[in-house]
Amino acid sequence: MKKIIFWIVFIIIIAGAAAYYLFFYQPAEEGPKVQDINNFEECAEAGYPVMESYPRQCRVPEGEIFTEDIGNEIEKSDLIRVNTPRPNYSIASPLLIEGEARGYWFFEATFPIKLLDGNGKVIAQHYAQAQEEWMTEDFVPFTAELNFISPDTKKGTLVLEKDNPSGLPENADELRIPVFFQH
Repeated sequence: MKKIIFWIVFIIIIAGAAAYYLFFYQPAEEGPKVQDINNFEECAEAGYPVMESYPRQCRVPEGEIFTEDIGNEIEKSDLIRVNTPRPNYSIASPLLIEGEARGYWFFEATFPIKLLDGNGKVIAQHYAQAQEEWMTEDFVPFTAELNFISPDTKKGTLVLEKDNPSGLPENADELRIPVFFQH
């Protein structure tokens, strides 16, 4: 009788340990801890799922969602659209910029463009040139080329400014596109 009780207790202990291992045990993860993740890039680099929405989103196990920074592209899409470079593209010099903007974004067929490093310092500036008649309210294709030396920062911002010959703040506008520098 003692042998039967011993084997029953032994089997219960083994079954309990197996159930715990299968249902509750989680091995320590390598890499960054969830509390160390502060933005989309860190979440994606840690291997968490990235939802293919626009802008993309990354979710950590606790449910927090980090959204990819695409600048203000969505808010400005009825005024100016950039085909290249797209938000978060890796860029190098010379940088070809192509897109389309409403005719009133231009003045004398141009508008200013600046490239900022990760600290907000201007590293290049030039003008975009209309490729068609710009005296319209319709979209007008434009191109520009920026030559620059890659800064020490990993990230930067491409700024396309509405030309504002009046200098009045209420007439100012800009499209901001986050970019990464190739090193």
